[in-house]
Amino acid sequence: MSRVNIGKQHPAVYQELASLNAAAEQAARAAGLEPTLIELVKLRVSQLNGCAFCCRLHTRDALQAGETADRLAVLPAWWESQYFSEVEQAALALAEEVTRLSVPASEGWDTGALSPDQVSAVSWLAVVMGAWNRVAIRSGYRVAP
Repeated sequence: MSRVNIGKQHPAVYQELASLNAAAEQAARAAGLEPTLIELVKLRVSQLNGCAFCCRLHTRDALQAGETADRLAVLPAWWESQYFSEVEQAALALAEEVTRLSVPASEGWDTGALSPDQVSAVSWLAVVMGAWNRVAIRSGYRVAP
């Protein structure tokens, strides 16, 4: 038994994660983060964690929120492009730092572009997305064409 769908095995715990996800998204919106940026953060965290299920899900969600194919195409190398605003760059760098648990923290994202509320919101988005990635990968969520 290599894969067990942990969400189905313990649905109450899964629902708690879903509630935490909703709270993190609400905090992000309240902090003034655009829906496209919220999806970019989720997608970038999923890329770093290698979660195919969440990459596909949040690519689709980003497109539905109005994101462009060009920006999604360069997201893995966002820092080399001129597609992203100062706020988006800071949020993506922060999400990467939270995901990778850089020790000591690089704080290269701390350009002043994000408010303390936004720093907290992006951090929570990255933490929760990392948890979702682990649920999907551990459970063996299928990603077929």
